[in-house]
Amino acid sequence: MSFTDQTAWITGASSGIGAALAREWAARGGHVILSGRDEARLAAVAGDISTDTLVLPFDVRDDAALAEATKKALEWKGGVDLAVANAGISQRSAAVETAMQVYREIIEVDLIAQIAFAQGLIGPMTARGRGHLAFISSIAGKVGVPMRTAYSAAKFGLAGYGDALRGELSQTGVQVHTIYPGSIRTDVSRNALTADGSARGKSDKAIDEGIDPADAAKTMLDAIAAGTREIIVARGSEEALGELRRTPDQLFDQVAAMVAQGYMERLKGE
Repeated sequence: MSFTDQTAWITGASSGIGAALAREWAARGGHVILSGRDEARLAAVAGDISTDTLVLPFDVRDDAALAEATKKALEWKGGVDLAVANAGISQRSAAVETAMQVYREIIEVDLIAQIAFAQGLIGPMTARGRGHLAFISSIAGKVGVPMRTAYSAAKFGLAGYGDALRGELSQTGVQVHTIYPGSIRTDVSRNALTADGSARGKSDKAIDEGIDPADAAKTMLDAIAAGTREIIVARGSEEALGELRRTPDQLFDQVAAMVAQGYMERLKGE
């Protein structure tokens, strides 16, 4: 995949992984659409970028705002070449203590809103016969992690959506990548929800000693450029856990072969 003059649309782009991906994409010659809720922080990221940028602030849970942003994103450069569903929020609370509203909020933001983001781009990408959809899951979307039951549920779900979508789009020229970060040095733990839905307000050792976001972004974009379908970005025990649960490429190929042989058409005809 060439990055030069290609357009990436990244949600959750005001900080952390999203901002790092935007800077790295631009450094490789691409144009960037930056989305998130905080327009001022998005503008600050745009100020670090020398290639063309478009700031589209909106709340991923607002369907009308998403539809309007999608229209603007597609019109800006004539299409989106890479869409990164990165917006999300984590959790640090035991299930027995966690209010159901916390589950609803995390699943709405980390799963439903990311699906809605992708759904608006599937048609335009398949019509062009090319494009990349990247979903930021987590090692906690491969292995259920204590104190993150809602987060794991959402990230497992996002991975499942991505895998099923990859099969459906396997004959269209559109590629789907699911990314599983481990501990990356961001504010993810500080912003995580606690049992009552309030922000945790502090980080933890694993995150503070995690992978630099700029290094993580390089790894992710290298893997996307190489066409890697399942991308694990982690170190140490987190990497080992991810690799232990890695989906074999043969399975992805088998699902793609089913689609090529008319699986979807047969189901539609039943």
